[in-house]
Formats: sequence, C-alpha cells, structure tokens
Amino acid sequence: MSADNSPTPPARTKVALLGTGPWARSTHAPAVAAHPGAALVGVWGRRAEAAAELAGAYDVPAYTGEDGLAELLAAADAVAIALPPDVQAPLAVRAAGAGCHLLLDKPVATTPAAAREVAAAARAAQVASVVFCTLRFAPPTAAWIAEQAERGGWFTARAQWLAPLFAPGSTHEYASPWRKEKGALWDVGPHALSVLIPVLGEVTAVTAAPGPNGTAHLVLRHASGASSTATLGLGAPPAAGGVEIALYGEHGTAEPPRWGESVTAYGAALDALLEAARTGRPHPCDAAFGARLTEILAEAQTQLT
Repeated sequence: MSADNSPTPPARTKVALLGTGPWARSTHAPAVAAHPGAALVGVWGRRAEAAAELAGAYDVPAYTGEDGLAELLAAADAVAIALPPDVQAPLAVRAAGAGCHLLLDKPVATTPAAAREVAAAARAAQVASVVFCTLRFAPPTAAWIAEQAERGGWFTARAQWLAPLFAPGSTHEYASPWRKEKGALWDVGPHALSVLIPVLGEVTAVTAAPGPNGTAHLVLRHASGASSTATLGLGAPPAAGGVEIALYGEHGTAEPPRWGESVTAYGAALDALLEAARTGRPHPCDAAFGARLTEILAEAQTQLT
C-alpha cells in the first residue's frame, strides 16, 4: 500500500482571546473560532465566571488573574483583545513582550503615551499588529475606501456617526462604563478617521467643539489639502441614530456601501494580521496607526474640555 503523499495542512495560528464582554461574545470569539487559519486556545477575563462561560461555549480553557494571563500568553501565537482601551494597552505591551501578535480594538489607548508604548512594544518584539476598525476591514467598505483613495480628487468629506447608547432611558448592552466616561469621540471617532485618513491623507490640523448630550463636532484638515467634518454622538435620540459618510470632489459625491456583519469584518482583520505575521510587512492599520489615531483624538479632547 503506497504512503499517503497528500500535503500536510498548514498549522493554524493559536489565538488567545482577552475579554469577555458583549463584543467578545458577539464578534471576537465567533470570528476567531470560525477562521480556517486560527485556533482559539483560551479565554482570559477579569471575572472568572464570565471567562468560564465564554470559554465553555467554545470548549477551550478559561483563565483569569496574573498567573492565568501568563499561562495563556505562553500557549498563544497571537492575542485578540476585547477590553476597554486603558486595560487593553498594558496587556498588549505584555503580550508583545511574550512574542504574541496583536489584534487590537480601537482605540488602542486614550493617552498618546500609552498608545505609543503599544506601538513601540510591537516594533521591539517584531510582532505583527492590526487595529480593528470595522469599516476599514469589512469587505464592501474596505474595497470602497481603496477605490476612492486611488481615484483621488476629493475636495471635502463628512462623516456622521450617531448612536442612542446613552439616550435617556436607554439600556443598551454596549453602554459600557468606559464609553460613558470617554464618549463618542473615543468610541466612534476611530471609525470615522479610519475612513477619512486613507482617502484624504494624514490629519494636519483638528478643531473640535462640543454638541448636545456628549456629541463632538470635528473639523479636520488633511495633507492632501482637503478638509472634512465629523459629527460623533452616543446620546442621539433613537430615531436619529445612524451612520452617514460622503466624499465630495471632481467625481461628484461618493458614499460607501453597507458593511455587513461585524464577524465578517473581524475575520478580515484576522486575515490581515496573519498576512502581516507571515510576510513581516506592516499593515496600514497597525499599532502605529492606532497611536496616531489616539494623538488626533487627544488633541480634539483638549478642545472639548
């Protein structure tokens, strides 16, 4: 009987999930578990019971505490982090030091110093990093962003991202304490910037003004000479919620398509991380880009307070 000469399938990247909140349950865990190139090897949480519940749903070990984190990082090739930004940043530094590639949530941190530390740690450890901004990775909008950047000729743009998380009487499950404290600027601001920057160029100046119920209004100047505006709110009336993005220029007006399911977008971000790890080529939306987003948002914050 002849030997089986069929090719050996490539080893899957071992991914640890840090975090157990709504996004971890609805997006991060199912996307990692379904990815053909990844294997979910454990869940770490700050609450043991939450970690056990989420890990049990995927039949992987649960970890908590300092010792548990160290054990999980030692078993993983990469981490997917679903934690508040100021919890995420020091854990990302630690994970990079353990040799793990980083799939980060936006914003990377809420201070430029902490965000730069994450980028420096990834660079020093020579690990790949990707910051998950939904529109930058959802296949329909990712293709649209690349197309508009290639076309050029844009004069100005606007982004409006309104949600009712903190509208009076709201009990939305994503109305987390860090979002309540930091507001729309930090929660949805990265989404808007992740579209505007690749199309219009680096932000060279920002002006910010407060609006009602925590809304932030930004006016941005870009390296291309174009300008853009962003209206960001988490306390909008439910009937006013929604996302609108439009570019204006010599081609007329362009608006992105709907971006689909967050699990699909997160799977594409994991694709990007694995590709960056394989090739050694940084992704445009890496930790350094995440640090730049934090710098822009921090500058806007100083004008809002």
